[in-house]
Amino acid sequence: MAYLITHFWPGATEDQYNATVAVVHPPGGLPEGQVYHAAGPTDGGILITAVWDSKEQAESFVHDKLIASMPIAGGFEGQPEERSAEIANLLTA
Repeated sequence: MAYLITHFWPGATEDQYNATVAVVHPPGGLPEGQVYHAAGPTDGGILITAVWDSKEQAESFVHDKLIASMPIAGGFEGQPEERSAEIANLLTA
């Protein structure tokens, strides 16, 4: 079942986002199992939303790649605020 995860990095900048993604995402693409990625600045930080093929793939990426790669020079600092859900309805254009 598809899985949704959001990360809010308080105090983060677009430059920190770009530095982090350059390390944890494959060049020009998404990690295996990730089918959607959107991110942008919001009040007080950066918000990232990703859709994965499964909860297991999302959790593996977060723990085995994202968190394991930290700290990243010029990248995010600290821990994100995380929310997640099994997707009950996914509409596409």
